[in-house]
Amino acid sequence: MHHINAGAQTGVVYGTQGNNLPPPKDVVNLLKEQKIQRVRIYEPNKQLLEALQGSNIEVVLGIPNKDLMNLGGTQAGANKWVQDIVKTYANVKFKYIVVGNEVKYTDPSAQFLLPAIQNIQEAISKANLGTEIKVTTAIGSDVLGKEFPPSAGEFRSDYLKAYLSEVIKFLARNNTPILASVDPYRRLIGGPATYIHLFSNKAGGGYMRIVISASGWPSSGIPPAILDNAKIYNTNLVKHVKGGTPKRPNEPIETYVYALFDENEKPTNTFNPFSKDSERFWGSSYQINNLNTQLV
Repeated sequence: MHHINAGAQTGVVYGTQGNNLPPPKDVVNLLKEQKIQRVRIYEPNKQLLEALQGSNIEVVLGIPNKDLMNLGGTQAGANKWVQDIVKTYANVKFKYIVVGNEVKYTDPSAQFLLPAIQNIQEAISKANLGTEIKVTTAIGSDVLGKEFPPSAGEFRSDYLKAYLSEVIKFLARNNTPILASVDPYRRLIGGPATYIHLFSNKAGGGYMRIVISASGWPSSGIPPAILDNAKIYNTNLVKHVKGGTPKRPNEPIETYVYALFDENEKPTNTFNPFSKDSERFWGSSYQINNLNTQLV
């Protein structure tokens, strides 16, 4: 069994779109056994949060795009969300609240992204949790326009206009990192260094800390989605992020390997030939033991 070793700066993405996944308590025990100290989940799930209570595992908790209108519409909605989730599960070690995930600039919810981030931030601050929990969002590689060379990379103007410019300014004022997905498989270009370098140089005209919110390689589908490539990519990813960036070589890059399990109920992407047959095979649990030796 190959191993995904989890170090201080590396965690895993725990997706739940499958009907054959282990019970949450077993998953938490697995993470603890393998010394994986950080986990990202995409939305509040009572069973998961209950299992994570008291585990001392740092949790990156997502707010789905469908909830942005409600949370961005009124402060009361955001206050209730923080009360119902963050305060109710007070023994969960929340690290980030990720408001929205890779919101498309054409999505009707895009207009509510910044207000939702601001409202959740206000609710977190009112709960006296502002120093413990950071409020941010996650962006995908489709926000990038020009990508090469990295030093000349640019964000797409449509994303900047829709929400990205103001979101970056808000996060910078709050000294909060932005989460960015690194997905060289689907785009078949570059690698982690390309994206990290571009984000680091172009976030609001200056340096902003980047957290890699999801990066991995599928183990099945059409080539190059094969098990050996998945092992090589994930191994090299973990090694690379330990070394930081060219500008900050001694600053490891916080990274979440995508994903912990294969998810047999994930919808397939029929529009992208490289994703159609591989969408359900991003799990790294086949190599969880090796992942541990590399991440620690």
